Amino acid sequence: MYLVVPFSLIPMSSAPAKKENLLINLVFNLLIPTLVLSKFSKEGLLGPVVGLVVALAFPVGYGVWDFLERRKTNFISIIGFTSILFTGGLGLMQVGGLGFAIKEAAVPTVIGLAVLLSLKSKMPLVRTMLYNEQVIDVERVDAALDQRGNRRDFDRLLVQASYLLAFSFIVSAVLNFGLALYLLKSPPGTAEFNAELGKMHLLSWPVIVIPSMAMMMFALWRLLGGIKRITGLEFESIFKTPPAKPAKG
Repeated sequence: MYLVVPFSLIPMSSAPAKKENLLINLVFNLLIPTLVLSKFSKEGLLGPVVGLVVALAFPVGYGVWDFLERRKTNFISIIGFTSILFTGGLGLMQVGGLGFAIKEAAVPTVIGLAVLLSLKSKMPLVRTMLYNEQVIDVERVDAALDQRGNRRDFDRLLVQASYLLAFSFIVSAVLNFGLALYLLKSPPGTAEFNAELGKMHLLSWPVIVIPSMAMMMFALWRLLGGIKRITGLEFESIFKTPPAKPAKG
């Protein structure tokens, strides 16, 4: 629904930053919004409008706090944050299920297209989403590529990984659209509609997030296998080794 949780789990920058607490992420982005939309949006409690605003306030507040705490943002996070604001805007304008379905499909579609279009830029998104210094020992891999003269093979490998990555987002868009269209049946601006939003948000994990993440992991696995093949490096040499902790005196 919000597209914040899954993509915030993908390392996107080589800059060191504090690790994100996954439990806190799930509580503020998934559990509390779902609970508010499903249980506290009824008349006599918060009501549909206030309930929607309160539910969205938690992921918005968490996103702002997380940025101030870790000083880390990226293209995916910005789009995810914008998606939350659009969700609130559509809800306050009482847009129906079809409008939400289009919005839910539009966000991953934009990301998938951006992945493909970025191939023509100096820094393709696949380099920050999959081939980045937080996961891979880029310096060692680059040295092995130069030594073997396999830079062109590696570029083709990145293109293939980009297509797999973009495909995972397109699949996510189709699943988002179908789930929203299937669940959002009640008139907008009602407690029933909010409850359906909450159900959609909860079901997005098993129906959308897990399959999409599995496809991304498959793209990463294919990329790593290709790197191993063209560089001759073993997997343990490809992955980034965390710095050793200084011994206590």
